[in-house]
Formats: sequence, structure tokens, C-alpha cells
Amino acid sequence: MNEFNKHTSRKFNEELESVRNSVLKMGGLVEEMLTQALHGFFQGDSQVCTNVIMMDDQVNDLELEIDDECRRILATRAPAAIDLRLIMAIIKTITDIERMGDEAEKIARLSINLLESTEINKADHLEIQTMGELVQTMTKKSLDAFARFDSELALATFRSDEMVDSQYESLSRSSITHMMEDPRSITKRLNIMWIARALERIGDHSKNICEYVIYTEKGQDIRHAEEQVG
Repeated sequence: MNEFNKHTSRKFNEELESVRNSVLKMGGLVEEMLTQALHGFFQGDSQVCTNVIMMDDQVNDLELEIDDECRRILATRAPAAIDLRLIMAIIKTITDIERMGDEAEKIARLSINLLESTEINKADHLEIQTMGELVQTMTKKSLDAFARFDSELALATFRSDEMVDSQYESLSRSSITHMMEDPRSITKRLNIMWIARALERIGDHSKNICEYVIYTEKGQDIRHAEEQVG
């Protein structure tokens, strides 16, 4: 973050650092929501899942606070160049983090539905476990890349989304096969597919955060041309 701490105004430096720390706090909450939502699914703990649902309000409140502060900085400081890219990246990042929180909440709600309506077995756990671990790692690395504005880590994490997509496609195919073979499993399989879809969406939002990090540091938009980043 040293490249963002070269202003003549110490107050401006402090404002940028405060906003950045608030984003990291928001990201940490969402990481915890995802971890606990998956824990609730694997352990069959509906209370843990309920706690995750309640945490979403904190994430929403932080998004509003950070957005207000960013808009105040834009109005009063009129940032340019890299500072402007930073503020715009933060505004976009908190939107993605908030949506990640929504998806973690969705996983918690779906897990409660599964626990109330059907029995989950080890095979069901294994399908979600691999994908869940990939997405947790991707989420952590995207937030680490934001914390350090590390474009190399951001690019590696951006590219790892392909593995998440592959896992999601594989799980979807196996779920459809299960439903065709055993219509009684349709409700359970649909809930598991929706959990997998929520994980896939969290991976997409993590990928977006990596895009913002690279754009802020290098001024390059890699949404359609990641090969340009070296």
C-alpha cells in the first residue's frame, strides 16, 4: 500500500487507509460466514447456519458505511490517477463482497432446508467439500491480494476460477444423473446443486476482486484479456 501513501496531506493518507481497513473487516466477516455456513452443512448444525444468516446484516451495514465514505472522498478530495482507481476499485469490491455474503447466507439457508427435510450422507459431503475448499482458498487469496495490492497473487487467483467452474459443472452433471435414476432424491439434489451454485458465484465475485486489484495497480482491464498481464 506504500504507493498510495505519497500525498502531501497526511489526512488524505489516513482516510484511504481507514477505508481500506474497513474493506478488509468486511471481507473478514464474509470469509467467516462462508466458513461457518460450510461447517453447518458438514456438521448438520442448524444453529451455526442461523448465526450465519444473522451476520449478513453486519456486512450490509459495512457496505453502506464504506460506500458513503468513498463518495465523500470523491467529493472532497477529487482524487486522480491511481487514487481515483483505488477509490473506484473499493466501491466495486464492496459490492462483490456484499454479494459474497448473500451467497454464504444462501448456503446457510439451503443447509437448514436440507437438515429439516432429508438425510445428508458422506457422498453428499464429498461433492461439496472439494468445491468448498477451492472457493474458500480463492476467497482468502483474493482478499489477501486486495490487502497488499499484489497483482501477481490476484492474477493467479483470477485464473483459479476455472477449477471452480469445472467442479461446478461436474457436480451439476452428477446431480442430474442422480435425479434421473432416483426421482425421490430430486429435492435433496436440487438443494445441493443450489449450494454448489452459490459457491460458484462466490468464486466469480472473488475473481472480480482480483480484476480490480490488477486494474488499480497496473491500470489494465483483464476482464477479456488476462493474457496481457505479466
